[in-house]
Amino acid sequence: MPAKWVTFFTIFLAIYSLANLYAAWRGWQTLHLYYPALNLSWYVLLCLFLTLAYPLGRFGESLLPLGLINKLTIIGSYWFGMIYYLFLLTILLDLCSWAAGFAGFAGASHWRTAVGMPLVLAAATSLLIYGIYNANHPVIRNYEVTIHKPSPRSSLHVVMVSDIHLGKIVTTARLHDLIKRINALQPELVLLPGDIIDEDVDLFADKRMADAFTRLNPPLGTYAVLGNHEYIGGKSEAAIIELQRGGIKVLRDAAVKIDDSFYLAGRDDYSRHRFAGLTRAPLAAIMQEVDTALPVILLDHQPADLAEAEAANVDLQLSGHTHRGQMFPNHLITQAVYEVDWGYLRKNRLQVIVSCGYGTWGPPIRIGNQPEIVNLIIHFNPKEAP
Repeated sequence: MPAKWVTFFTIFLAIYSLANLYAAWRGWQTLHLYYPALNLSWYVLLCLFLTLAYPLGRFGESLLPLGLINKLTIIGSYWFGMIYYLFLLTILLDLCSWAAGFAGFAGASHWRTAVGMPLVLAAATSLLIYGIYNANHPVIRNYEVTIHKPSPRSSLHVVMVSDIHLGKIVTTARLHDLIKRINALQPELVLLPGDIIDEDVDLFADKRMADAFTRLNPPLGTYAVLGNHEYIGGKSEAAIIELQRGGIKVLRDAAVKIDDSFYLAGRDDYSRHRFAGLTRAPLAAIMQEVDTALPVILLDHQPADLAEAEAANVDLQLSGHTHRGQMFPNHLITQAVYEVDWGYLRKNRLQVIVSCGYGTWGPPIRIGNQPEIVNLIIHFNPKEAP
């Protein structure tokens, strides 16, 4: 693993551990207030188990039995979501308490411990329950765009699903439900712009998840590109083999002409060089064999390099990756990082649609966004827009 990723994971684990420690300390103050005879040792052991469950589940595969790893990952993922909001709400509570104390309100510290922390626990639990429910109830997101180029076709019906993250959390049952929803829309073309597999290709293969994709029946086929998670697992080639076994055509810095009507280009993920040590091809090189007189659709997992797509005469870029932050208020970060982190953007002739995705990474919750299946109608009209 590159040194910068070791540094990243070290920083992540440090912050995650400190957040757990901070929330545990505040929680103990409240518990001890109401239950002074409570055994501290048992509380410490419980907090330690919950804190370590996620890191061990994610990074301890070479140390622990697979069955235990799977259970730790599931427990740790839910706890990750819980501690995220416990930490944020506890910080907010402390700021309010300190402000009240500074303003001269007597008993602010006692109120924080006796009343504030129970309210924080109730709020975090409510958010977790809502987030779990929300993450398991996807919506159909409808778009309709026009590409002002001639084509033998007058229109194209596409279903696009990004960031499924199939694995320990997003299971085969969720996948079967997704396939049924896609087929019910009767698309002509299905597009999967990356992060189909959540790192663990072996689990994907063992559960025979690829078999479900064979039930997709769009007349123009199912196409995909790799996302960063197919590379993070270190088995991108195995991921491609599995996806192909499911009848999915994987585009790797390549373009294909479909139905003699339009081109579909697909890029390897931007993070390929971080995990595989290989740089993806420039988009201009991919487009050399493309007749840009016809409509050009681009699959690129991350909604970055939009200027490059615009310069290459791409008409429509379809992306995912951002999850729209997945958990409020993380959308503030994705909005700052990407020109468009969700929804639709037009940059002169280039149109961009970014999906917040179907699955989840880490905590199996969504707050501030909804899992979605993009139902897209593309019109081809050579007449220029006014």
